[in-house]
Amino acid sequence: MENLLTLIISFGILMAFVLVVFCVIKWWNMPVIGVTPVSLFTFIAILFTSGLDVGLIMFPLGEFPMYADTASAPEYGFTNPLAIEFGFWGFLIWAFYFLTSFYFCVIEPKVRFFEIPLVKILNNMVIIGTCAFTASLFLVYLPSYIPEIGDGESVVATFYVIVFCVILAAAYSSTDIRYVRILSVGSTVLFAALIILMWASGSIGPGELGANISLLSGYFTNLHKFIIPINAYHEFYLFWWFAWSIMIGQFTSRFVGGMRTQYLLLALLVIPSIPLGIWFSILYHFSANEIDTTGLLNAAMIIVGITFVINSLDSLIRLYSDNLSITTQRFGKLPYIAGNVVVLFGLTLLFQSQWLQIQWIGAVVVGIYLACVIFIVVTKRREVLSLTSSPPENTLDFTRIDTVH
Repeated sequence: MENLLTLIISFGILMAFVLVVFCVIKWWNMPVIGVTPVSLFTFIAILFTSGLDVGLIMFPLGEFPMYADTASAPEYGFTNPLAIEFGFWGFLIWAFYFLTSFYFCVIEPKVRFFEIPLVKILNNMVIIGTCAFTASLFLVYLPSYIPEIGDGESVVATFYVIVFCVILAAAYSSTDIRYVRILSVGSTVLFAALIILMWASGSIGPGELGANISLLSGYFTNLHKFIIPINAYHEFYLFWWFAWSIMIGQFTSRFVGGMRTQYLLLALLVIPSIPLGIWFSILYHFSANEIDTTGLLNAAMIIVGITFVINSLDSLIRLYSDNLSITTQRFGKLPYIAGNVVVLFGLTLLFQSQWLQIQWIGAVVVGIYLACVIFIVVTKRREVLSLTSSPPENTLDFTRIDTVH
């Protein structure tokens, strides 16, 4: 089974990168416009905070020592732990989001592959499952960040209540699309404030930060080694990214604000990688110098983590609810919120107990990628190759988001 999963994810990654290259070459200078375009800053804020989750805040401090232990894991010995952490989260991996954002902006309106009933069901099962996985990660890592509650390791009743409230907040915010901009920009500002707080608390001088940032070159000089799985843990990350890719592209594509194809790719590769590189460089200082984060810093990370989780769940709940016509207009606000909370909290418990795994969801997404390519080649090849623009009804009106509910 493990070998099969490795083959599936390796094939999926190579297929995705080939498709990225094809789209960029074929539609190099095409303006890409979504149905609800926003400014570049707002778009990147939506993408960054929707496309990342609480793992960005909670994982690194526990992962740096693991990547540094090359005696136990010699496969990490080709570069430094900071470069490996960045490689699991930054730069090249964001090409997945470019591919899916471009597809749903330009190609899907012509192809309508995701309106095929079976595909629609599978896609929404993926979205709902990944929502629950995000909440389960938050639940699993809460004890280590709030050691004042419980024994610092076990998930006690209080943590279940916190996660339930987070899911409830996300379900409520998903009732109106105008909350997207508030959540996304707010999350971005809070993340920037957290970076500054950690920088100041760690007494990191410009020279020390610069030295850490320079370690990121170990990623770029070994870029090819991050394309296919380094080991089972890297494989887990890649399946995780695949699980997110279609739904994040489907959601964020509506907000693309007229960037040409090559600039859209460049923006998605570079802009999110800058704060990621700075964030990981600051956390690496804490790890390398064994600086304790208990207290204020942990609380700040929890607050930002909660906003990230609410933001991500809001985006995904809105997406599958729209896809399945589970709307507040159809069912009413209270039944809509209650139904989403019950489903997501129940699935969160299944992930937390290891009954479900994100690798299975990622494998389904690889299958959807492949099926979409085959469908286009067999039935829609001529229509896709003749595309020269986004759908004509998508106009560059930045005020449209204020009138959509």
